[in-house]
Amino acid sequence: MFNNKKKLLYFTFVKLFFICLISNISASDLRIKYNSKTFINFAGVKYHLIQNGISPNRYIWIHGDEKTAEMALKHHIQNHNGIAFFIDNKTREIPYKSTIIDPNRIFSRNGTYHALRKFQPDWAPGSLKKALDEIDLEREAFLNILMPPKGGLLIALHNNFRGYNVMDEEANSQLTSIKKSQNLRDFIICTDLKDFKKLAKGPFNVVLQNKTTISDDGSLSWEALRRGIRYLNVETRLGYLTQQKKMLKFIEEELN
Repeated sequence: MFNNKKKLLYFTFVKLFFICLISNISASDLRIKYNSKTFINFAGVKYHLIQNGISPNRYIWIHGDEKTAEMALKHHIQNHNGIAFFIDNKTREIPYKSTIIDPNRIFSRNGTYHALRKFQPDWAPGSLKKALDEIDLEREAFLNILMPPKGGLLIALHNNFRGYNVMDEEANSQLTSIKKSQNLRDFIICTDLKDFKKLAKGPFNVVLQNKTTISDDGSLSWEALRRGIRYLNVETRLGYLTQQKKMLKFIEEELN
């Protein structure tokens, strides 16, 4: 029988071993089958993982209030290979310690600093640094699993409902392909020039952002760009499920 101290040491070792194990899984090692009961934690929130077949592609739904994106990704991962990450949250921000933060603004230390102070400007001495250090460690383990292997795609799905549109991204983009027949609020952001050239020939609005032209905001897109990952954001109006499905299908056909 273990005493309490030995139990604590044992379970601490097991936890550390598991963290090290998942942190060192090669993104190309697809022998592990993820399902709706498989999850990982990042910044106090769960992400459920669903895998279909073998593919280097990764998908993520990150804002809990963007329900059309969730439905589009659930449909897509049932019909295409890859691993999809679904946040277990119902609102845009997630609870973290004594505040709330945008989960798409914590993919760098600088972005996390501003995210932590947005809704709670004042922190007790030393507590902000401690929170930043904790998220730094969790972020690396999370990204080691999320980021695709070389050549794979990382596709994020988002919805807008406040007037945000592709023209808001024009100043941050190196190339644009805006279609008169398309609503400006439905568009694709990509970070790879070859991907842009292929997608620009299609019917949808597309912009290329392969240079960091603005200050680091902690978003996943900038982190993917820093790592040289082929990242795409598929953005549509909230409620336009058919449109988002079509855009995802188009990307699969053109880039795989």
